[in-house]
Amino acid sequence: MIDFLAAAGSAAAGPPAWTGWVLPLGMLLILWFLILRPQMRQQKQHRERVAGLGKGDEVVTAGGLVGKITKVDEHFVHVELAKGMTVKAVRNTIGEVLSSRNTPAAND
Repeated sequence: MIDFLAAAGSAAAGPPAWTGWVLPLGMLLILWFLILRPQMRQQKQHRERVAGLGKGDEVVTAGGLVGKITKVDEHFVHVELAKGMTVKAVRNTIGEVLSSRNTPAAND
């Protein structure tokens, strides 16, 4: 009788093997939708802003300098910080476009 109970207990089936993957896959999905996807969206928007830079745009660099673009090259932009003071910056260091030459003034 004891042998029968021992055999019945060891023959009991455990949970299916795929249940061990549910938690890691769920965590990866959460990571993807809460962290990675928004980051990729921000990177895409930044690439579009940098690709659309043009003369006359008012920009902020990653270092916090605010100025107006006077010349656009393939990899660099020339930013006028003050009258007669121009710096050369790498295009990808432009953090934000404050006002674009294409946007009308607020009071128009």
